[in-house]
Amino acid sequence: MSIVRKNIIANFGGSLWTGLMGLVFVPLYIRFMGIEAYGLVGIFAGLQAIFALLDMGLSNTLNREMARLSAQEGKVQEMRDLVRTLEIPYWAIGVLIALTVTLLAPFVAFKWVNVKALSPQSVKTAVMIMGLSIAFQWPLSFYSGGLMGLQRQVLMNILNTVVSTFRGLGAVLVLWLISPTVEAFFSWQIVISMCHTGLAAFFLWKSLPTTQKRPRFRTELFINVWRFAAGVTGITILASILTQTDKIILSRMLSMEVFGYYTLAQTVAMTLYRFIGPIFSAVYPRLTNLVSLNDQRELKTLYHKSAQFLSVIVLSATLVVAFFSKELLLLWTQDTVTTEHVHLLVSILIIGTALNGLMNIPYALQLAYGWTKLGFWVNLVSVFILVPLMMFLTKHFGATGAAFVWVILNGGYVLFGLQIMHIRLLPEEKWRWYLEDVGLPFVAAMLLSVFFRVIMPFPDTTILGLTYLFAISAMTLLAAAIAAPITRRWLREQLASRRIINAIKL
Repeated sequence: MSIVRKNIIANFGGSLWTGLMGLVFVPLYIRFMGIEAYGLVGIFAGLQAIFALLDMGLSNTLNREMARLSAQEGKVQEMRDLVRTLEIPYWAIGVLIALTVTLLAPFVAFKWVNVKALSPQSVKTAVMIMGLSIAFQWPLSFYSGGLMGLQRQVLMNILNTVVSTFRGLGAVLVLWLISPTVEAFFSWQIVISMCHTGLAAFFLWKSLPTTQKRPRFRTELFINVWRFAAGVTGITILASILTQTDKIILSRMLSMEVFGYYTLAQTVAMTLYRFIGPIFSAVYPRLTNLVSLNDQRELKTLYHKSAQFLSVIVLSATLVVAFFSKELLLLWTQDTVTTEHVHLLVSILIIGTALNGLMNIPYALQLAYGWTKLGFWVNLVSVFILVPLMMFLTKHFGATGAAFVWVILNGGYVLFGLQIMHIRLLPEEKWRWYLEDVGLPFVAAMLLSVFFRVIMPFPDTTILGLTYLFAISAMTLLAAAIAAPITRRWLREQLASRRIINAIKL
């Protein structure tokens, strides 16, 4: 089994389990704390994304450099020195994050959010605790980037699986047995974040080849990677503005109750990244290797293979959730009021998330070439369009209007950003991406989803409903896989090999 395939399998397992842990406990969080308190969880997620701006591209840079240096001889000491060089400023920024959130806590509690059930003092305390939690959780992306670049993704996913289980289960136990408050919830996040980041740091250093010299900070190593890091920083800053604008605007313009419903819908939609992230994480280091080797033939093969595989999974899952969001939410939450408020938002947001996900393989190709200018300028233009559009649609259409902005933004990436990219990178592969990699699996998944939505009645009982959704998902996935040329060929080969094995056994 190739390293890419092994990493994809490990990434899928870890990501799906982490996503499951994130979803399965949400109804319990809301039941113990209330929907207003869960709205603060949305602010917590927004703060994490905003402070990701301070990453300065270091985690992506470490990923790329570990993949590049590990393929070269005589680079062991440089690898260790690079980790230490980038690690020191990363932790310094973590301290800055904790101080910043602590200072902002009174403003957020008394001036920004609109709460009814919670007291402003309780919100202030919760936000201060958030700051510490974010500070300890934040360096995790740096150490994860190093492990991914070293192709230690199996180890990383085992760690993430174990920690995510303790994170969700521990939070429920704390709320149940100790205190059903938002302060207790975020206090547990501090404990688990410290453990998670500490273990990731330990395993990264253990995974690096050993030398006689101790790792040290080297200014020249930082200078060598600053251009790529700066480009990724610019993209990250603008991407965070684009993805977090809705949280900032809605937390101010809407009641915390409505914002809590929007946060819940976004939580469901963002689980799609549990399918997207594993493929990107496995493919990106390999694309970097192929670019370094100038192996254009294998590069094109991997580009289309991974793009089609991503499309088959993402589009089939998206369309099933979009068409059956109401039934899915009712089965999950067992709450008709929550379902009525959330299901339309889920359908809209997951479509935007799918469009964003389809661009991950093209984006990985850009990073593999070290080309960050396109992502920066596309995001910059999008910011100037998005912010006034978000404010206008939120004012007139509320949370639904904000959700549609997410679709408009990512639709623009697919329609315009990809075409600009292919002018420079793999220009002859553009229409193959649109038609074969995305178009064919989309049409197949859409037709089957519409058929089941219009023709087949949804069962009334929970067991039959779950069985029905599972069957629809499986058939839609199979239809998309058969429609895409590369995945169809792979299925045919698997069936042929099974026939040969059975014939030998007989």
